[in-house]
Amino acid sequence: MTNIIPQTNQKIILKVLAGHIPTAAPTLHYSNPFELLVAVMLSAQCTDRRVNITTARLFTRYRIPQDFATLEQKTLADEIRDCGLYRNKSRHIIETSRILLEKFGGLVPDKLEDLESLPGVGRKTANVVLSVAFGIPAFPVDTHIFRVTRRLGLSNGKNPFEVEQDLTRLLPANELGVWHHRLIHFGRSTCAARKPDCSNCVVRLYCPTNNTN
Repeated sequence: MTNIIPQTNQKIILKVLAGHIPTAAPTLHYSNPFELLVAVMLSAQCTDRRVNITTARLFTRYRIPQDFATLEQKTLADEIRDCGLYRNKSRHIIETSRILLEKFGGLVPDKLEDLESLPGVGRKTANVVLSVAFGIPAFPVDTHIFRVTRRLGLSNGKNPFEVEQDLTRLLPANELGVWHHRLIHFGRSTCAARKPDCSNCVVRLYCPTNNTN
């Protein structure tokens, strides 16, 4: 496991990455908090590109919890089949829609514990909704961020929660959202899972796992 590097080097890495990727935004398409919640639920083990193709069609027919709550599971499963895990996802989306209507007045809650109480909504999904939909400081840790932060020596957390704790201590609260998207972009474009492009990495000189040395 990679050890956390000295704070001076961490700050250099963050400064260089911020200059290299000055802006970073969500890649999922949505127009309200509920659509974002559904899109993030669909994104489990699926690419954002595929989710966007699916929701472009889906959200023309169903847009609010009332629309999903009355659906037959098979109907929704057929609509989202291309996203994978469609049986579980369809069940969770329908159950979540019903709970939103019964307990939250049809609105997506803006509290972590309330979001995590919804079927199929884990901590990462809840943090994405808090950060992106409501602008509440939160740092969702997906597979890209878990990989990148450990490779760069920004965290040695053994699980996503530990990585989240390390990064929320390291980063300003008002920048957590942009750093979430920035590190995902870096993980997709440079620090890929199977073959990181270390020779073209802008922080290779400070990275403890740089394989060009």
